[in-house]
Amino acid sequence: MKLLRQVRFVVMGLLRELADESAYERHLAAHGRVRSGEEWRRFSEERLRAKYSKPKCC
Repeated sequence: MKLLRQVRFVVMGLLRELADESAYERHLAAHGRVRSGEEWRRFSEERLRAKYSKPKCC
């Protein structure tokens, strides 16, 4: 049972990373803000802008 719990913990952590939830939590902590729809929108736009504003090479 302990192994199953550990596997569940790892899988849930991985899913949170893939869904940007962990990054969002870090964003909130770094900026001292609380969860809200507007804050999620700001976070998402900032990440997308950073991702797509860089020119791709080759």
